[in-house]
This record gives sequence, structure tokens and C-alpha cells, in this order.
Amino acid sequence: MKHRYSALAALFGAAALTLGSAAVAHAHVTASSDSAVAGGYTVVTLAVPHGCDGSATTAVAIQVPEGINSVTPTRNALYTVEKVMEQLPTPITDAHGNELTERVAQVVYTATTPLPDGQRDAFELSMQLPADAGDTTLYFPTVQTCEQGESAWVELPADGQDPHDLDLPAPALAVAPAVDTHGHDHATPTASPSAHDEHASEGGHDSHVAEAGSSNAVGIAALVVGSLGLLAGLVALIRVRPRA
Repeated sequence: MKHRYSALAALFGAAALTLGSAAVAHAHVTASSDSAVAGGYTVVTLAVPHGCDGSATTAVAIQVPEGINSVTPTRNALYTVEKVMEQLPTPITDAHGNELTERVAQVVYTATTPLPDGQRDAFELSMQLPADAGDTTLYFPTVQTCEQGESAWVELPADGQDPHDLDLPAPALAVAPAVDTHGHDHATPTASPSAHDEHASEGGHDSHVAEAGSSNAVGIAALVVGSLGLLAGLVALIRVRPRA
């Protein structure tokens, strides 16, 4: 019986390893962001989970969706990075009033040391998302070049098609619509004393008045006692004074 359990454990272990290897082999290049809102600034992370059929990765070229004109790539110590520019059909003015005649069409990371097939890496791009991109999906077609061959993650799904059915789907980022805050007052109201504070203030005033009244009463009592003592002293002096 013990040998039977050992055989079953070995069988399940082998199956798990096989399935795990298959999952890793078919893992896609993905795009993600902590906050993807139309018109907002964000950092999009492109993750490369493996090489090309066992071959080490030497370069990753990321295509920037139309409508995104300026991109700031994050440095990676094991790669050089280049921004590939293209002319705009019509010059535009950015949010800072600058006229733009070209846009960043592609960002290319070239490895100084090839990325082994069994290791992953991530590439971060800072950008402003298009204002009209709400409730849509932005695609970042990516070409992964390896020491032997390449993987072109550039396939786009047809309407109604599941992207997971594609062999090499382009990394996709779902963009949420901008939140309309018009009409909401976010100003912080001026602080006013609370009822507790006012009560405490009034109580403090009454306390000071009571203390002042008490001090005056003590002073008057002391003056009366002193006067009575002086009068008693004079009476005693008169009584002991010898008669002529």
C-alpha cells in the first residue's frame, strides 16, 4: 500500500510539473497599471515572463498607442533604452502650451546582458492617457527579440474574440472613464468651535469669575479680622493704662 501511495504521489508530481511548465511556456507579455483613468497620468508596466522557445531575450520593442504623445521610460540597469519618434500629421499643443510636431511611437529596451529564458523582467513607461480613452482598451504591441528568433506579441482580438485564444496577443490595458467631480465642493470648511469647546470656554470663564469672587471675599474677611484685632488691642491698652 505504501508503495502504491508513493507511485501516485510521483505521478501527480510529474503531472504538476508538466502543467506548470506548459503554463510558463504559454505565459503572455502583459501590460498593467495601478490607475488607468482616461486623461490621467500613470505608469504602465510591460512584463516579459520568458524567452523565445527557450532562447534568452536580447531586446524588447514596445509600440506606443496613438493618442499618447509623450512617454518617459524608466531606466533599467541591464538595458539601454531608446525612444523612437515619428512626425505628427498635424502639430498639437500639449497641456503646458508647447507645440508638438512629433510623438514617441516606440520605446526600445536593448539588453546589455541577455535575459535568460527562465527569468522575467518588467519595463515601466510613464505617460498621460488619452482623455477620450475611457471604457476602451489600449494595446501595446511588443516585439521580443531573442538570441535565436523572436516573439511578436502584436495580435489584436477581433470583435467579441477572447484575447486568450490568440497565440501572441498584444499586451492590453483597460482604461476607466474619468470621474466627473464637477459641482462637488472639495474645499475644507473653516473650523468653528464645537459645542464642547464653547461649553468648555464658557465653563472656563465662569471658573475665573468664581475664583475672582472667592479671592475678594477672602480679602474682605482678612480686612475685617484685622480691624477687629486692632480694636481689641486698643481696648486692652485702655484697660491696663494706670489712672492719674
